[in-house]
Amino acid sequence: MGLIELASGKSVWRGMDYYNEKKVISWDKTDDFTYDGKVSGSNGEIYDVHIDKEHQRRSTCTCPFAEGRRVICKHMIALLFTAEPEQATDFMKQVEEYEAEEEAREEQHYKDLEKYVKSLSKSELQERLYDALCELEYYTRARW
Repeated sequence: MGLIELASGKSVWRGMDYYNEKKVISWDKTDDFTYDGKVSGSNGEIYDVHIDKEHQRRSTCTCPFAEGRRVICKHMIALLFTAEPEQATDFMKQVEEYEAEEEAREEQHYKDLEKYVKSLSKSELQERLYDALCELEYYTRARW
C-alpha cells in the first residue's frame, strides 16, 4: 500500500492542489525510497517533509496535522507528486476511469428503471406511485 492509499481523500485532493499550485519549494531524493523537501502551507508556513515510500508510516511532516502522528498529510502528497509527477498523472487517470465507470453505471441504472416501469401494468404503476408518494411524504415530515 502506498502513500496515496494511506492518505485520506481530503489529504490527497489537497495535496494535488498543492502540487498544481507548486507549493513544494525544494526537494531532494535521499535514497531509492525517500525524499526530503520543504512545502509552503496554506498560512505561509514552511513545513519540513520526509516521505518514505518503502515504510510509509515513517513519513513525517512538521505541519500541525501530521507532526507527532503517523498520518499522511497533504504536504507529503504534494512532495510525492512533485518528485514523481507520473504518480499524479496515474492518480488522475484512475479518477477519470472511475468517473467514466460511474457514469456508465448510472446510465444503465436509468435504462433498467425505465424498462421496469414500462413492464408494469397501469394498476401496478398506480400502486407503486401511490406507495412512493406516501413514503416521500413520511420522510419529508420526519425531517421537520
